[in-house]
Amino acid sequence: MAAAAFRIEHRLGIPAPASVIWEVLSDLPRWGEWNPLYTRAEGALRIGEALALTEAAPGLQPAALNPRIVDWVPDAQILWRASERWGLVSRLRYLEIETLSDEGCIFANGEDWYGRFARYVDRSRRRALYEGMEAMSHALRERAIELWRAGGEAPTSRAS
Repeated sequence: MAAAAFRIEHRLGIPAPASVIWEVLSDLPRWGEWNPLYTRAEGALRIGEALALTEAAPGLQPAALNPRIVDWVPDAQILWRASERWGLVSRLRYLEIETLSDEGCIFANGEDWYGRFARYVDRSRRRALYEGMEAMSHALRERAIELWRAGGEAPTSRAS
């Protein structure tokens, strides 16, 4: 595949183990409970599986997406690809967990845009998607910490 026309990405430290973050991310049917960017998610984590998502970026009309899972690795990543504008624009979405320690990870939440017309995607849409990714990252952080504490463990004062 050719080089991306552009990338949108938000990264955030999460003071929780990768397994706890993965527990939240991999439970697609519950995304609507915590995820402000994808208010509906249906499907399964299987390579080639089509998902049914509602993307609700701030300031934009909610949009139905039907990406296909490209790859997934427990405790590490989910990748999917979606296309729009009659296949002339392709989006490779990644949700990645980078383990730093037993109690801390970096969550990378982003998307690479490809295709002949990708460079024409409006800057206001790019900004709205970034803001949605940022909100999703922070919501995931809160949900993971909440889940970890509910399991009888809590982040150390250093990691919080």
